[in-house]
Amino acid sequence: METPLDILKQYWGYDSFRPMQEEIISEAVAGRDVLAILPTGGGKSVCFQVPALLKDGIALVITPLIALMKDQVMHLREKGIKALVVHAGMTRHEVDLTLNNAAYGDFKFLYLSPERLSTTLFRDYIRRMNVSYIVVDEAHCISQWGYDFRPSYLSIGLLRDIVDAPVIALTATATSRVADDIMDRLRFSSPNILRASFERPNLSYIVRNVADKSGQLLAVCNGVGGSGIVYARVRKTCEELAAMLRSQGVNASFYHAGLGADMRSERQESWRRGDTQVMVCTNAFGMGIDKPDVRFVVHYDLPESPEAYFQEAGRAGRDGLPAYAVLLWNGIDLRRLRQLESVSFPSLEFIEDIYHKVHIFFQIPYEAGEGRQLKFDFNEFCTHFSLPRAETAYALEYLDREGHWSYTREIDIPTKVRIRIDRRGLYDTDLPKQEMVPLLELLMRRYEGIFSFPVSIDEEYMAQHLGIGVPYFRQLLYELSTEHVISYVPAATSDVIFILHPRLYPGNVALSPKRYELLRSRYRERVDAMETYASMTDECRQQYLLRYFGQDESAPCGHCDVCRAIRTTRTSIETSLKSITASRGGNYTLADIREALDISDDSESWLLVLRELIDHGDVPPYKD
Repeated sequence: METPLDILKQYWGYDSFRPMQEEIISEAVAGRDVLAILPTGGGKSVCFQVPALLKDGIALVITPLIALMKDQVMHLREKGIKALVVHAGMTRHEVDLTLNNAAYGDFKFLYLSPERLSTTLFRDYIRRMNVSYIVVDEAHCISQWGYDFRPSYLSIGLLRDIVDAPVIALTATATSRVADDIMDRLRFSSPNILRASFERPNLSYIVRNVADKSGQLLAVCNGVGGSGIVYARVRKTCEELAAMLRSQGVNASFYHAGLGADMRSERQESWRRGDTQVMVCTNAFGMGIDKPDVRFVVHYDLPESPEAYFQEAGRAGRDGLPAYAVLLWNGIDLRRLRQLESVSFPSLEFIEDIYHKVHIFFQIPYEAGEGRQLKFDFNEFCTHFSLPRAETAYALEYLDREGHWSYTREIDIPTKVRIRIDRRGLYDTDLPKQEMVPLLELLMRRYEGIFSFPVSIDEEYMAQHLGIGVPYFRQLLYELSTEHVISYVPAATSDVIFILHPRLYPGNVALSPKRYELLRSRYRERVDAMETYASMTDECRQQYLLRYFGQDESAPCGHCDVCRAIRTTRTSIETSLKSITASRGGNYTLADIREALDISDDSESWLLVLRELIDHGDVPPYKD
């Protein structure tokens, strides 16, 4: 029989597992529910992909991250592993075909978002699937105490009434309270947590309270060197910082969700290859990217939570070599973050009004709309109803978190094509360009049902297979559409709303005031935790973060800015104490030391140092 290590060698080419991976895999292979808490870059995907390849059937992989879904499915397919994905932006027929393949094909993985679990179509197919594992990625989303709670995750627990398969739950950001809640809601047969250490000996946490953040950023880029990521809150700041860095000789680019799909892919690959040194970006960048040699991650703005900060900072130094996580902040950042609370939590009345306006915008009557997927133009919607953009965006996301719909920002919707002429008539059609013949033949061979309905096509694969560039491939499609040979819907980037239940009547939209206040108070707690992290001067920064995530047993890292300052202060005190005691010929009292050091506060750190020096015989004992 194949072992987990055999699978790892065969498909990944590694001779050994990373810390905790083998233990997690062993629990899963033994059929036990397991919650794996691994830091960013700890290799979570291997923990469920290896067990699934050892077992008959198909693994359900539930994750809210569309970019991560697509990325993992692509990598699995490159390894020759058959994997499927269902995500927003797919037509009902495409979803139906994918679920049919999952039920009756020999596929090993089905990736899907949590809101799909409650659809009638999924429930029809799930009973016909031989499910090997229920994999829950970003498992903290199932807990009301988690920083990104999503009600759609609650349906995963109900899945266990239908599917008799063990659960592999994974997260990088779970406090002890969140971990217990995850296991309870996923109906673990018995508690089973495997938690890797979050300590990163090679990563130095540095915080700078500065007025000139741009100057400090430039100093980091020039001083540290190597590949780096700079996180900023808004797109405009990303563009401005990248331009500033380039003007100072730093090879920088910017990345945010407002760029087209091709441009984002091109910039991501340029940075991954090392052609671009520094990527200035919003938090849209980095998910699923495993670039080991990132030497620094800079946060130009104060993050909203330790969870977000720890995950993003952890993208530095995955190769084990020295790296830096730098946070730049000042009082303005903190005031902005406090003000953001009122914008992030518009009134419940406003949120319910947005709920109805979306249905009105798409002319959806009461008791209708369930299962509809809406291509949503946020700017047009706000203009149409004269709505404030920031509050409206948070209201849409709040309704997502409360389970009324799934709202996904800026999805890349692929090109869709349908051949309008039947197969017999197609061969009698006089085409204006010779290249159109192999193009149509490839479409017919590769895409089932293309004569009956629009299908999503992979432009890059098609163009490469035909030996032409993507722009010319698109031009050929356009010309075929003008000849009425095909129906052609070009690729686009759009927000998508997936309606999860029929439209409710006014007053019946379930928005619990108690739940609202809980979420708001949790937001406040996280901002308080970030303020403490940024402003503290007496505790190791890594220790603070580890304690926040429930790892109480850890020593000071020794190389964050606080540890360095404490070490410098201690060295200075030691030097002074040795000098004072020597100058008095070893004949001194504590009052002499206090007077010589000119100590006016109540701190007695000097006394602890003195006693250690006495214990080690470095200075003589003092007189009472």
